[in-house]
Amino acid sequence: MAKQKTQPTNSSVTAFLDTITDEKKRTDSYAILELMQQATGYAPKMWGPAIVGFGSYHYKYDSGHEGDAPLTGFSPRKEAFTFYLMLGCFDHSPLLEKLGKHKTGKGCLYIKKLEDVDTTVLKTMVTQASNAMKEKYPGSL
Repeated sequence: MAKQKTQPTNSSVTAFLDTITDEKKRTDSYAILELMQQATGYAPKMWGPAIVGFGSYHYKYDSGHEGDAPLTGFSPRKEAFTFYLMLGCFDHSPLLEKLGKHKTGKGCLYIKKLEDVDTTVLKTMVTQASNAMKEKYPGSL
């Protein structure tokens, strides 16, 4: 079975965020870090080289594939911030309508700048995603 690519590391979250050369993106990243830490109650941890994760859970598919993943997290990608909120696992649509300028993927939320969204709504989404994942995967850390 293939080894899981994205795994927790001992790399420093702040050292990673400090490598962001765009000052606005770096400032937004630190604000998101604080928002997500407050929303989840978990300390941030690097997952792979570019994902800041909060909490963790163990999954096992019917196929036998299993691994660990953060309950929620974000990555300051070049084009947009990617939020790992498991959008496909529960209905975020009422909050997405209030959020502001964003795009969504199968399980992710994308925003270009933090000022484009209502951070109170974003924080609520992060809290709901984290709680939903803890409920779905009892024993989550």
